[in-house]
Amino acid sequence: MQIKKHIPNAITCGNLLCGCVGIMEVFKNNVLTASLLILLACVLDFFDGFVARLLHVQSPIGKELDSLADVVTFGVLPGFMLYHWIGFDFAQQIFIQNNWCYVALFVPVFSALRLAKFNIDTRQSDQFIGVPTPANAIFIGSLFFVFQHSLVLELLITNAALVQGVLVFIAIGSSLLLVAEIPLIALKFKSFGWKGNEARYSLIVGSLLLLLFFQLMALPIVIIGYVALSLAVKNG
Repeated sequence: MQIKKHIPNAITCGNLLCGCVGIMEVFKNNVLTASLLILLACVLDFFDGFVARLLHVQSPIGKELDSLADVVTFGVLPGFMLYHWIGFDFAQQIFIQNNWCYVALFVPVFSALRLAKFNIDTRQSDQFIGVPTPANAIFIGSLFFVFQHSLVLELLITNAALVQGVLVFIAIGSSLLLVAEIPLIALKFKSFGWKGNEARYSLIVGSLLLLLFFQLMALPIVIIGYVALSLAVKNG
């Protein structure tokens, strides 16, 4: 019994460990590893709550630990990834720090605000208000897979100023979306019938099809589609 109640927290600590190792890998310019660690952490972030409910061992410390882990893995890590890319010279493959790099630090700050709001906001039991930190981290982390495409790589090398501007825009825009008063779909099923879950099933099927055809390059599109679909449902 004593061991059972610690299993969800151990999974959460795995999430935190992914974030810590990912930050180290960014400084080593191993951004692929950092991106994959974000995806692994998302899986762990899902299963810690799932296992806690399955074993009936939810606890206040588990909730607090989850938020602390998420700040690091889904806030600090993607923030440092953007910091690295904004100052990265893709032609020479070296990091050259500049003042714009610091804009990326909005991401961990606003991620912490997002998580603090989530913990006290009773409106978010069956929906999200603002983009969830894991979704934001997936979007930022998966930019690496887009960068690997030959046409995009050529753009990165030949239009450094444009790319830097886009990355600065992403840092500011994604930070604001974390705390925006925008209702978004939560994949929390009260029943598994089609009625009432149309948007959830559409999101799941659409995401799987995109991943099937475009693999990890589809992840940024999936996140953008998630926000767009949520807005369409709200306005519909």
